[in-house]
Amino acid sequence: MLRSLLPVKIEGCTLMSESLSMVNPAQSGAPRMAPSSLGEILDRTVQLYRTRFMLYLGISLVPSVLVVVPLIVFFLLLASFGLFSAASAPPPTAGIVVILVFGALGLLALPILLGAMALSAAAMNYAVSCAYLGERTTIRDAYKTVWRHGWRYTLLLFLEGLIVYAAPIAVWTALVAVSAIAAAVGQSAGLNSLTSGVLFFLAIFLVITGLVAYVIWMLLRLCLAFPACVVEQISATAALKRGSALSKGTKGRIFLLYLLGLALNWLVSMGITVPLTLVMAQIPNSGSAKNAAAAGTATILIIYGTGFIVQALIKPIYGIALTLFYYDQRIRQEGFDIEWMMQRAGMVVPAVTASAAQQPLQTEPSRQIPSTAEGEVK
Repeated sequence: MLRSLLPVKIEGCTLMSESLSMVNPAQSGAPRMAPSSLGEILDRTVQLYRTRFMLYLGISLVPSVLVVVPLIVFFLLLASFGLFSAASAPPPTAGIVVILVFGALGLLALPILLGAMALSAAAMNYAVSCAYLGERTTIRDAYKTVWRHGWRYTLLLFLEGLIVYAAPIAVWTALVAVSAIAAAVGQSAGLNSLTSGVLFFLAIFLVITGLVAYVIWMLLRLCLAFPACVVEQISATAALKRGSALSKGTKGRIFLLYLLGLALNWLVSMGITVPLTLVMAQIPNSGSAKNAAAAGTATILIIYGTGFIVQALIKPIYGIALTLFYYDQRIRQEGFDIEWMMQRAGMVVPAVTASAAQQPLQTEPSRQIPSTAEGEVK
């Protein structure tokens, strides 16, 4: 049975056909069980995104809405204080109010945003996995399924953030402090200010280069942890180890995927921002002091609205492609395609789950029907 390939039952998915061998993979999304090149994975990503556009867009909209709505409210509050108006000076208490509101929104939004981003990533991997295995699901079913293990996915996202981003920031802060102290000591020791300045900026450049390389390397190393956690239903720490093992041999291809995603992000942003900016420039008296506050508010709304749209459109590409990379690496490293074909042919019995293994054995004596004696009339 198709669902028995996963450690847990894929609830919320429905089979697209009773037999995948009777379905055209190009039309239904049935799995192509063979090692794929980068071009084939990108082509498959576009195909899945195009055929299930509303599903993936709906899943990615949740964290984007949670980001952009508080920001819009915040900047509308700034506009109400007249901080974008050149005609009138803002009241003296405006800065204090802005800082307090921004801090309160940040404290409230960060945990909610972390959980929403984790659930969105898990729901995206879940939906793509269903599509890859020839099944279909809905936005509601995807979120309903991953909600049960929401704390696990939130912890995984938190650990990834600590490893990939928080650790370099802490190292950067410490090294900047040490470099500043070293520069001050050098000047007090009689070093030329020009020499100490050059050494300081050289050290900063080397530190930045090293930290950027670290972030890129760890991002590539752990990018398959989420698909592994969702598909295999393992813990957050085990998913980090699993993702690191599966990423071996494919980091270069995933790096090219990220580069293409950044280029696409920039193109879509320019394609939305530039026309809107040109339209605003054609509005009469938009640059006058009287309309400066409204123009500033509209510009900010355009910037963050564009970011919202681009984030919602581009994020599914990463989720789809990384899930396809996950299955491709399992095929290359573990022979997942052979296991799939053997199980479809009934040659492999699915592994017993932990819950099933804990069930007590049947102790009732079996009731056997006496065999018919030889020569007896049947």
